[in-house]
Amino acid sequence: MNQFKIWQYFLIASILIMGVIYAMPNIYPSKPALQVALGETNIDINENLIVDIESQLTSQQIYADSLEFEANALTIVLNSVDDQLSARRILSNFSDGDYIIALTNEPSTPVWLSDIGARPLNLGLDLAGGIHFLLEVDTDRYSLERLASEGASLIEEFSKQGFFSSFRNIDNTVYLTFNSESDKDKALNYINENNVTTSGNKYLIEIDNLNLNLKYTDNYLSEIVDYAVEQNLVALRNRVNELGVSEPIVQREGKGRIVVELPGVQDSASAKKIIGKTANLEFRLEARSSDSFLRKEKFTYNNPLQGTAFLEKVLVLSGDNVTNAQSSFDENGRPQVNINLDIEGGRAMQKATTGNIGRRLGVVLVEEKTKTFFDENNNVVQESFVEKSIISNATIQAVLGTSFRITGLNGPNEASELALLLRAGALAAPMKFVEEQTIGPTLGKENIDKGVSSIIIGFILVFIFMLIRYRLFGLSANIALICNLILVTSIMSAVGGTLTLPGIAGIVLTVGMAVDANVLIFARISEELKNNIEPQTAIKNGFSKAFSTIMDANITTLIVALILYAIGTGPIKGFAVTLSIGIITSIFTAILVTRSLVNFIYGYRTVNELKI
Repeated sequence: MNQFKIWQYFLIASILIMGVIYAMPNIYPSKPALQVALGETNIDINENLIVDIESQLTSQQIYADSLEFEANALTIVLNSVDDQLSARRILSNFSDGDYIIALTNEPSTPVWLSDIGARPLNLGLDLAGGIHFLLEVDTDRYSLERLASEGASLIEEFSKQGFFSSFRNIDNTVYLTFNSESDKDKALNYINENNVTTSGNKYLIEIDNLNLNLKYTDNYLSEIVDYAVEQNLVALRNRVNELGVSEPIVQREGKGRIVVELPGVQDSASAKKIIGKTANLEFRLEARSSDSFLRKEKFTYNNPLQGTAFLEKVLVLSGDNVTNAQSSFDENGRPQVNINLDIEGGRAMQKATTGNIGRRLGVVLVEEKTKTFFDENNNVVQESFVEKSIISNATIQAVLGTSFRITGLNGPNEASELALLLRAGALAAPMKFVEEQTIGPTLGKENIDKGVSSIIIGFILVFIFMLIRYRLFGLSANIALICNLILVTSIMSAVGGTLTLPGIAGIVLTVGMAVDANVLIFARISEELKNNIEPQTAIKNGFSKAFSTIMDANITTLIVALILYAIGTGPIKGFAVTLSIGIITSIFTAILVTRSLVNFIYGYRTVNELKI
C-alpha cells in the first residue's frame, strides 16, 4: 500500500543528486582578487608591467597567491580581504589613472563542476559587495551643443537659399545676424515653418533689428532632456547586457540622474571600463580651407602623430543612428568597424556624401572620461573631462548609405571596444559620475554571516520541534527540509539567480512553509488514527487528503510572489524569486521526498501502532 516502485525512488534520488551537484559550487569559497586593465585599449599589458605590479605589492609585504593574465587583463589573487583593499590602494596610486583597478572575487570551483555548467550563486550588492554608480546627464551641455548644431544647420540652409548670415551661441541662445531686412524676413519665415513640434513651438524667437535670437521653449527643452535621459538609460542597460552582468539595476532617479548597480560581477575591470566610458560618435565633413572659423572646429587625431584637422561644426549624424557595429579586419589585415545605420541615418549620410565625393568625412570619438586618485588624506578624488578626437578621416569615394566601415583605429582592441559601445547603444548626451559607492566585501561578508545564522537558527528550532512533536515522521520532515534548501540553492545557481538579503528572508519563509505542509499531512494522519483507521491506511489517507489543501495554499502564495516579481524592483524581485522557487521545491519535498522516506520506514513491514 505505502510502497513506491523502484523507478519512483530512482527518479526522486536522481533529482536530489542533481540538486546536490549543482549546489556544490557554493561550498567552495571564492578568493579575493584584483583585476587590472589598461584604461586605453591601444596599450597592452606586458611582462614589464606585471613585474612592476608584483614589485609594488611585495615592497609593502603583500604577496599574491597567483597572477593570471588573460584577455589583456591581469587578475591578482590575494590571500585576504585586507590584502585586497591594501593592494588596490597601492596600485591606484602607482597607476596614476592609467590602469583600471577593480575589486573582484576569483571562484575556486573545481573544473569538473564548471564543465557541466555548475556555478556558485550570484550574490547581490548587499552580500557580495560591489559598485553603485550615480551618473548625471549633462543636460545643460547637451541642450547647448544641440542648439549650436541647429544654428549651424540653419546657416547652412540659408546659404543654400542665397542669403547669408552669421551666428553666435551664448548662454543657450543662438544670435543670428543678417545683412538686410529681406534676408531676416526670409529666415524668419523658414524658421516659423519648421518651428512646430509635438510639444508646441521649438524656439522662442526675439527680433532685434537685423538679428533673430533663438532659444528653446521650456516645453521643448523638457522634451529633449527627457529623450536624452531615456536614451542614455537604454544605452546603459544594453551595455550591461553586453557584459553579461546578472540581475543589474539600471534605473532613472529624478530628472537627469541614472543609478547603476552591478551586483556579483560588478567589480570586473571590463564592466567598469565599459560603464565608465561614456563614448559617442560624431560624423562631420572636413571643412574647406575657404570656410570661416564660425563654421569649422579644430580637432586632434586619436593618434597624436597625425596632428590636427578642421571639421565642419554641422553634424552629418551621430552615434544615435547606429543600429549595429561589428569589428573585423580589412583586406590588408588592419582593424575596422563595420557600421549599419537606421533609415534616418542612412538618408542623412546619403545626403551628405552626394556631391561631396573626394572630400573627407571625419569620425569623431567623444568620450566623457574620469580620472580617479587618492589625495593626501586618502580620500577618493574624481576628475571628469571631455575628450574629442578624430579616429577616422577618410576620403569619400562613393555615395554612402546605411552601411559603411570605419578605419584608422589603433588596434583590434580599440575596434572591438568601439563596436561594443556602438552596438550597445550610443549615449544621446554626455554623462559624468557624481557618486561611486563601493560596498566592500567585509560588509558583504557580515551580511552573509547574519543571513546564514538566521537560516541555521530557524532550521535548528524547526528540527527540534518536529523531532519532539512527530518523532520519526518529524525526522523525515527534517530530512526533506534539508533537501528543500539544497534544491532552492541548486536551482538559483543553475539559472544564474542573484541572492540578496531579502532573498535570504524568502528562504527562511520557505522553511516555515515547507514544514507547514508536513504539519498538515501529519495532522491528517493523526486524525485518521484517532478514527481507529489501520496505520498503513492512515498514512495513505493522510497524504492524499492533505494534498489538495497543500496545493491550494501554495498556489495562492505563488500568485502573490509572481505579482511581487512583476511589479517590484530590486530587493522585492529578489525576495519574490527565492519565494517562488522555494514554494515549488517545498511542494516536491513535502509531498514526494517525505512520502518516500515514510514509505521506506513503514511501507515494508507490518505496523500495529504509529507514534505521531
